[in-house]
Amino acid sequence: MSAAKELEDAAGKYASEAIRFDSQGARGMAIQSYQSAISTLIKLAKIYPDYKLNKLYIDRASTYQARIKALSSVHGNTILDPQTNEQVQEDGLNNGSQAPQIVQSLKASYDELIMKEKPDVNWNDVIGLDVSKKALRESIIFPVQRPDLFPLGWPRGILMYGPPGCGKTMLAAATATEIDGYFLTVDAATIMSKWLGEAEKNVAKLFNSAREMLNDGAKSVIIFIDELDSLLGSRNQEVGGEIRVRNQFLKEMDGIMDKGKNLHMYIIGATNKPWALDWPFLRRFQRRVYVHLPDVDARIAMFRDYTTPIKLDNVKLEDIAELTDGYSGSDIKDICQSVLISVVSELFAKGEAENKDSKPRDITLDDFKEILKKKRPSVSGEMLRAYVQWSENYKAL
Repeated sequence: MSAAKELEDAAGKYASEAIRFDSQGARGMAIQSYQSAISTLIKLAKIYPDYKLNKLYIDRASTYQARIKALSSVHGNTILDPQTNEQVQEDGLNNGSQAPQIVQSLKASYDELIMKEKPDVNWNDVIGLDVSKKALRESIIFPVQRPDLFPLGWPRGILMYGPPGCGKTMLAAATATEIDGYFLTVDAATIMSKWLGEAEKNVAKLFNSAREMLNDGAKSVIIFIDELDSLLGSRNQEVGGEIRVRNQFLKEMDGIMDKGKNLHMYIIGATNKPWALDWPFLRRFQRRVYVHLPDVDARIAMFRDYTTPIKLDNVKLEDIAELTDGYSGSDIKDICQSVLISVVSELFAKGEAENKDSKPRDITLDDFKEILKKKRPSVSGEMLRAYVQWSENYKAL
């Protein structure tokens, strides 16, 4: 991803220049630099469509585009605020009035880091994964319900690891629902992005936000950090700024376990690469739970759930479940979606889709078999063996 890094750096340089020119009142130079930042960010998103920070960067590009439009909408000696569409005196760009505040709003903020919510997900939405559910109940739900039964305290850090698409995020959200708690979710790669300022300050703000919510009456708060390895990975490649971020994270977690023994604040980290985590960080997660691929019973339940809205032609879900050993939960959803798309495409091919009363034919077992020829599991056998080996050495249930 070195080319992606180069594009990131170039876009960051253009954006910084644009904001500096904008704050100085150099409207033409600001527009030119904003345009360069936009084109570079769009190029990055096109070349690397799966890049983790693309959503953030496209949002940035949209904001810069709005600012270009505002700077181009000159009426006499005024420009328009892109947020309110109200006029702002042009000389305000130099005398510290309203315009600098507008420019300041163009910088990525801490609020872009996190999503705060009370999730609408419960245990019934999580199919299978009984071992993972049990570990989360014992570590979080029981202590919240009866803290008096835990004189020795309870785990504050829970690591969920395993293949992608197996329900780690849903498990964390369902846990927050069970304890009527708030759910702060943040992407570790986004924390590390230079576009969001000093990363260690963002880590501190994240934990301070959780403490403030508890002080304001929240019963409990779960901080869910996805792709934890991006934040707490092996230290052999890190530079000075990354060292400070990791040290800040360790400091915050130690503060929860030492000074915050009575606070119901929990850190759930998720990773597809547990072997990338360094031991000093790993040991802060007292519970380490393997979120594995769905077994046959879970696959049957998933197929039943995903095929409920569609019509099947005497298809035994047990047969499909047997054929999909090694597939993840997200793979199974994709299979059901692809089968439906294939029979709907037949309707369009026959020219019958124009009739609003027309319906696709019922789906057969052969339809599923045909899709399975084209869709292989997203998790390789080699990767599964790596998870099993790591679990044997480091699991902590």
